[in-house]
Amino acid sequence: MKDTLRTFVAVETSDPVHRRAVELIRAVDVAEADVKWVQPQNMHLTLKFLDEVPLVEIPRVSEMVAQAAAGSEPFELEIRGAGAFPSAGRPRTVWLGAVDGAEPLRTLQKMLEKSLAKLGFRKEPRRFEPHLTIGRVRGGGPGVVELGRRLKEHADFAAGRFMVTELVVFSSQLTPSGPIYEALSRTRLGVVA
Repeated sequence: MKDTLRTFVAVETSDPVHRRAVELIRAVDVAEADVKWVQPQNMHLTLKFLDEVPLVEIPRVSEMVAQAAAGSEPFELEIRGAGAFPSAGRPRTVWLGAVDGAEPLRTLQKMLEKSLAKLGFRKEPRRFEPHLTIGRVRGGGPGVVELGRRLKEHADFAAGRFMVTELVVFSSQLTPSGPIYEALSRTRLGVVA
């Protein structure tokens, strides 16, 4: 049996946001572009990727996540705007952006980074940009150029609003048919343990 779990901390999005994300995928999907689209049930906003975590450390990770969550009240988050990293002109990761509510989410992510640093997890050097990943481009060519053009056409795509009420520690098992995520712990925002 494996003694570590590939682990990350995330905010789950709502079913209406998932449905709108699928509508966007249908609108921008280009047959010639090799894109691995995220399944709706796997859509989330990652706040911190922890990589392989020893099983014995998972309770302490969950405890530190709870500390961070206690310092933030629930808030509403709007998912709007299609784009890609590093850019729509050169898409590698296709996403939906987070707008209204992005600042409380950034603050929550900073608190999470600070809490998890106590366990030795390194802080992310890049500025946190809240986004909902919906696809990963696996190649180049004319289809990718067309994908970028379609993303630009949907730059103001509205996917909806939802309440951010909890943080979830997930395990991620990579399989040939895609990742399998399992919630290891859930912590409500604004609740002191």
